[in-house]
Amino acid sequence: MNRDEEEKKINQEIDQTIKEHEIPAPAQPVKEEKGAIEQSQEVKDPETLKALQNAEGTLEHQDLMDRIQHTLNKIRPYIQADGGDVQLIDYKDGIVTVSMLGACAGCMAIDATLTDGIQAILIDEVPEVHKVQMLEANPYGY
Repeated sequence: MNRDEEEKKINQEIDQTIKEHEIPAPAQPVKEEKGAIEQSQEVKDPETLKALQNAEGTLEHQDLMDRIQHTLNKIRPYIQADGGDVQLIDYKDGIVTVSMLGACAGCMAIDATLTDGIQAILIDEVPEVHKVQMLEANPYGY
């Protein structure tokens, strides 16, 4: 058996194995199933409705956190060029809390970096952000 025949046989075996282990797709999209749950329990079970609303709020919060993190990732290389780094800690009521790491932890220019750099860019790119505050610095810079 030559090399081409061996490859063909191995590829056929791989394809067969994949077909045997495929997971069937759900009959209906997940969003439709969720809608059915909401409709059946909408008025009758207020606790379930509240839980579903909280889940939606959590998804919205996660989306907002992702957008904030994406913006921080865009400016991170400039901060790292000076030996520092920034870490997203939390967002609540329009206020982003970050931790400054590395050389930034004890830098005298941290206020300018925070307000003129990080805060200005975040406010510009993420409309929900109104202020950026720094978590108390760790004396070890991590």
